[in-house]
Amino acid sequence: MWLSKARLRSYERLEELHGLLPEPLFLRALCLERKRAERSRKPFVLMLLEAREPFQDGNEDNVFDKTVAAIHSSIRETDLAGWYKVNFTLGVIFTELGLADKKSILAALRLKATAALQCTLHTEELKNIHVSFHCFPEDSGDHGTGLPTSPELYPDLVQRHEAKTISRVIKRAMDVAGSSMALIILSPIFLAVALAIKLSSPGPILFRQKRVGQHGLPFTFLKFRSMRPANDSQVHREYVRRFIAGDVRLGAPEQNGKVVYKITEDPRVTRVGGFLRRTSLDELPQLLNVLAGEMSLVGPRPPIPYELEAYEVWHKRRLLEVKPGITGLWQVNGRSRLRFDDMVRLDLQYAKAWSPWLDIKILLQTPRAVLSGEGAY
Repeated sequence: MWLSKARLRSYERLEELHGLLPEPLFLRALCLERKRAERSRKPFVLMLLEAREPFQDGNEDNVFDKTVAAIHSSIRETDLAGWYKVNFTLGVIFTELGLADKKSILAALRLKATAALQCTLHTEELKNIHVSFHCFPEDSGDHGTGLPTSPELYPDLVQRHEAKTISRVIKRAMDVAGSSMALIILSPIFLAVALAIKLSSPGPILFRQKRVGQHGLPFTFLKFRSMRPANDSQVHREYVRRFIAGDVRLGAPEQNGKVVYKITEDPRVTRVGGFLRRTSLDELPQLLNVLAGEMSLVGPRPPIPYELEAYEVWHKRRLLEVKPGITGLWQVNGRSRLRFDDMVRLDLQYAKAWSPWLDIKILLQTPRAVLSGEGAY
């Protein structure tokens, strides 16, 4: 929302007078608290007081004064109050809530805040304000992904998404042009690989698998088949659980001073499949996913649904920030020799620093990472 300088100065004076954080500072504090909660699993609550009509109309408003007074009478000194949306929505961040269960915490906060507002505002004034409570980290979504069900409560992500509209158009254009050109140039390799798979083992040429894309949207992920058909996925499920948990003792033995966190001698992989994996040729059909808009050339790797079951809350942010990709920062910085937490950190770093030039840089580094074969099995 664009504000005149005079009105902005008026809001700043009111914020100083009433002890309210300006919108940018409040949203920044909310972002930091959310990240802390995702790591520590200690919940906090966001209370929003949304006005159906503006709190202020250029002049000091008694309803605004009384609402702020009610807020301050119902919160502690350690809680943070400020503008969630200037002129329309006031917010309060309640932290350090103790060991009570979530329902009890929300009920107690709702009762206290409602009582304070009822004591301060008239019935007609109360009708102008909608009060809601949101507990972080959020509960799992309804789609089995465990992703947040209310993306509008993540203003930092929304702002970053809106700020890069032109860059996202450029990224999509790069994806379409790059995947189309690669499919044409690499068509002889596609034919050779397909023939090798068909002659070496029974079963389909392509392996289709359900994966989770950006914002938890499922899609069919394509690879050249590298395993025998009708194999048991339980081996991979158990390994993924250990890998994500960072259980070093259950990982593969150290090689050249580094621990490998990938199944290095998977009995399900065919002889041709082993070669395809070492050279990453099995990934080529994902160019079709890119062309379809389900993936990007560069981005985090899309997880299998059962992988999400083992994710920590903060791990899931990698599915909110950007579209999944064929290659990414961690693929050119160690591939499967990195711990899972380090992979996620690199994915989040990529999302924060994303630019078309960064994509080009990663794409140029990918062939060297593939040819070295380091961490590929």
